[in-house]
Amino acid sequence: MRIATATFALLLSAATAFAAPAKSIYDFTLNSIDGQPTPLASYKGKVVMVVNVASKCGFTPQYAALETVYEKYKDKGFVIVGVPANNFLSQEPGTNEEIKTFCSRKYNVSFPMMAKVSVKGDDKTPLYQFLTDKNLNPKVGGEIPWNFTKFLFDKNGNPVARFGPPTTPDAPEVIKAIEAALAAN
Repeated sequence: MRIATATFALLLSAATAFAAPAKSIYDFTLNSIDGQPTPLASYKGKVVMVVNVASKCGFTPQYAALETVYEKYKDKGFVIVGVPANNFLSQEPGTNEEIKTFCSRKYNVSFPMMAKVSVKGDDKTPLYQFLTDKNLNPKVGGEIPWNFTKFLFDKNGNPVARFGPPTTPDAPEVIKAIEAALAAN
């Protein structure tokens, strides 16, 4: 029995090692801020913006613009996914509950928020390994420079654009990209 179990474990390990690489954001699942598994595939057919966020950053006021843009376009098939990360000068030190409370009270955030992850370094979450891989995503790949880096995906989960932290979610170029992605088939 031990040999059969060991053989099965070895085969399972080998199968996992040769699993097909991720091809879109739909291949990933994050935990919601409340700890529930949230497959990004649940957003199929929507234009998705993924943003690494932080509560104690100079860009934190962008939460207000994120919420405004979300409210304006959510009924047209747009969703924002907030991904808290503490990778830059410990600007997101809180627990998931503290982050949720902060976002709700200070900015009335209603778009989906995920549990805190790492978006840079050796412990980078698989979604951000995929997003920043220049070979898999030459259009949007590259390391995350700071909080509030925004990735925009079309209705099929393909990358459309990437906007740096200083570019606000309501900047004309961001709105133009969102509206173009919403209008596309």
